[in-house]
Amino acid sequence: MMDLNTLRQFVVVARLEHLSRAAEELRVAQPSLSRTIARLEGELGAPLFDRSGRLRLNDAGRLFLGYVERSLGELDAGRRAVAEAVSEGVGTVRLASETFLTLTGPLAAYKRAHPDIEIELRWMPAEDMARHLRAQEVDLCVASQPISAEGLAAVQLLDDAVGVATPLGHPLADRTSVSIDELAGQPFVSARKGHWQRRLLDRLFAARDLTPKIVCEVDEPSAIADLISAGLGIGLVPAFARRSSTRPSGAWIAVDSPDCRRAVTLYWGADSHLSTAARLMRATITGWNWATGQPQEKRG
Repeated sequence: MMDLNTLRQFVVVARLEHLSRAAEELRVAQPSLSRTIARLEGELGAPLFDRSGRLRLNDAGRLFLGYVERSLGELDAGRRAVAEAVSEGVGTVRLASETFLTLTGPLAAYKRAHPDIEIELRWMPAEDMARHLRAQEVDLCVASQPISAEGLAAVQLLDDAVGVATPLGHPLADRTSVSIDELAGQPFVSARKGHWQRRLLDRLFAARDLTPKIVCEVDEPSAIADLISAGLGIGLVPAFARRSSTRPSGAWIAVDSPDCRRAVTLYWGADSHLSTAARLMRATITGWNWATGQPQEKRG
């Protein structure tokens, strides 16, 4: 009879597709974990992984994983709902995002309005958000690139132009706009692969059969503007970040491409139980005026 521990262990093995790393994360012996997965497959009457060469989740495994994640998520949501009801409080909200720079205004307003609510912030790449939302491991996600997945509800928050930032004195600094072809060969400061800025940069260049010259990759996108100002190169910077910066330096130049934009979107599980804390957070974020940096004015 499969139990919760077995299912949680299966989820980790499925995510990592590597027994020894999964055993290390779970802090169990690898032979024991291997037997657990084998017993689960025996109970289901089907293998969940392909074992020719590297361990790979197969079609049956992917099908089962979806059900397991949703089931475990519902159990965790039930625990939170009971804890909220018993404590007569509004609990905790868990928000994931690729970057929190865009969200500092609504987060500060939310904390002022609800000081007793705990906020858990998690950095997360966009490709992982759907899985975490379906498993109800987070309540809300904000992404700067589309998430294509079933079972999610979404509200677009901001449609933002993305331009090129350069240090002062750069040959392009006096321009009002620039083409992608003119950026070929320029040294770029960029986020790592997977981040929306890098994906946009690669996509813009690939559309013209070009490859950007990246001289610096960073883990923290907030450092890009500082590195550009220091003269290390140029880089893509959204207009919102430029407007909201307290110490803008260098130049910001529009890019002659209708695709050089980002759409910031709030996602949550369409069928998930959202706690009071999460619903209040959703209302704060969706009701924010990104142009003024203040809550939307109520009409009526």
